[in-house]
Amino acid sequence: MLRVAMIEDDAELAELITETLAKHNMELINYDSPSLGVSALKFEAFDLLILDLSLPEIDGLEVCRTVREFSDIPIIISSARSDMEDKSACFYMGADDYLPKPYDAKELVLRIRSVMRRYKKEPLQPQKKPIFVHDEARHEIRKREALLFLTNAEYGILAYFIKRAGFALSREEILSNVDAISFESSLKSIDVLIGRLRTKIEEDPKKPRHLISLRGIGYKLINE
Repeated sequence: MLRVAMIEDDAELAELITETLAKHNMELINYDSPSLGVSALKFEAFDLLILDLSLPEIDGLEVCRTVREFSDIPIIISSARSDMEDKSACFYMGADDYLPKPYDAKELVLRIRSVMRRYKKEPLQPQKKPIFVHDEARHEIRKREALLFLTNAEYGILAYFIKRAGFALSREEILSNVDAISFESSLKSIDVLIGRLRTKIEEDPKKPRHLISLRGIGYKLINE
């Protein structure tokens, strides 16, 4: 859901816009005080700002300039002031669009979508926690909080895979970068160690989901 901040002292208009945006999966929070609105933008996460120019306390142009000093949030000016100098000043101060009042609330929805497409901002997705976590100081590797009991070579290999998660690793690279494996070991020994490691980290070692083989290349760790 898109979170939209609005600084507007017209309570009826704010209520109408709130209801319209809600129908389009957008949450609007209005501030009738520009100082409150600016403060909220500093400490809360919003995707877009709708800003009136004729405000109590502080002129909207000054608000726009202030917001631009600490945020790159998209700004749509919504104002009855139609003077060309005001419009030019808005864009000079960093506004992204200007919507003259009065306007249809549905047009505002279209303007918001247009601005957000230009910014290419998507709703924030929660970061996935890695499945395998390496605690180098404790010389431990855990899978979803559960401690893995590994040999020195297995630990060294998995630690290196975690460091290079998502990348294709050849047997030669593993052999060269894992100190616990003798450099004189054969490449075939890497396959044996990978097989043993799979028995400890995979739900089904015969159908690995985390430590996968890449034909003709080597292996890759999927750590999410």
